[in-house]
Amino acid sequence: MAERVRHILGLSGGKDSAALAVLMHKRVPEMEYFFCDTHKELPETYEYLNRLEARLGIKITRLNPERGFDYWLDIKNGFLPSPNIRWCTELLKIQPIEAWIGDDHAVSYVGIRADENRAGYISTQPNIRPVYPFKEEGLVKADIFRILDESGVGVPSYYKWRSRSGCFFCFFQRKYEWIRLADEHPVLFWKAVAYEEEHRDGRTFTWSQGESLRAMLDRRDEIIASHEAAQARQLLKQANRPLAEVLAAALDEEDDDVGCLACHL
Repeated sequence: MAERVRHILGLSGGKDSAALAVLMHKRVPEMEYFFCDTHKELPETYEYLNRLEARLGIKITRLNPERGFDYWLDIKNGFLPSPNIRWCTELLKIQPIEAWIGDDHAVSYVGIRADENRAGYISTQPNIRPVYPFKEEGLVKADIFRILDESGVGVPSYYKWRSRSGCFFCFFQRKYEWIRLADEHPVLFWKAVAYEEEHRDGRTFTWSQGESLRAMLDRRDEIIASHEAAQARQLLKQANRPLAEVLAAALDEEDDDVGCLACHL
């Protein structure tokens, strides 16, 4: 008797993994969907996952039901993660996925597009084989927006002001996104400030390299003006792009650091 192979698709709360779910849910009826919950996601992310479940008639398994970010921060004695030391990715994304799969053989469907030069999260476990449907079918960013629009799923509502999924204090946020977090979710913004100022490991820590959130807020008008100028330049280049795409392009112009490949899909 042939060994059962599991088919799995991780959802980040972003557009690419959501479009992949739209594309694959009828092709692979046995697909298992999962989301690694850090317990520090934006409210819009949870709303988007619920929308996907309702629209597609799928169930998304939430990993980390008990041990979220604060649990591991305590284990780490208050040592906050950074772009150079991403313990959050290892403990809240990679390990939970591999524990959930266990020794089962699995095909992991990854939402990397044909117009991207990256591989995404690739497990070192020999029983997990990644596949890239978008790359195989030559689908690019415009196709992703089309798939989501035609399905009625649409894009996450945070795309009005933020270009990536991830924790509300993600260190890959651009300065404009931090300012908009303060506007959209002031309680979460000040929680992020508290992490900066009240951690107990002895470092001088800032989520955004070289500038505290308080200092950034003091430069609010300057940061917004810089972003609006970048967005205007992007609109001149191609006026018919979706607003979310223009926002992302403007943010990339200001800061094109690649986000965490296990979080931002």
